[in-house]
Amino acid sequence: MICWLTSAISCSKNNIIRNPYVSDVPINYQVNLNLPQYDALRFVGGSAFIYQAGLKGVLLYNLNGQTFLAWEATCPNHIPRECSQLQLDVPLARCGCENFEYNLVNGQLLNGDENTNTAYPLINYQVEVFNSFLTIRN
Repeated sequence: MICWLTSAISCSKNNIIRNPYVSDVPINYQVNLNLPQYDALRFVGGSAFIYQAGLKGVLLYNLNGQTFLAWEATCPNHIPRECSQLQLDVPLARCGCENFEYNLVNGQLLNGDENTNTAYPLINYQVEVFNSFLTIRN
């Protein structure tokens, strides 16, 4: 019985694949949607770039008026360098290094290199909504 339990625990099929390029950064940042710099976030499809959080910033996207998505603004498919800060081109985010494009709705890489073995999606942060405040955290 003990051998079966040991092998059942150690043989998990759900291996987590970590992104080797982007390290975890603790984030706990609050956005007040009443401030003028966040006016675009009040509308569906609106976006904002938060430079003060994350590794190279955080991309915020208003999905449907009630759901907000937050993505790390570092391209996840190479080692961070000067050109790897993503730029908003709603509904996309673009990497200045290889011109990789990412979908802001699901974080997926849209135009990966066929020579790349793994195409990593954008790194997602949690967003909690309370009244007109968004709290971004991981």
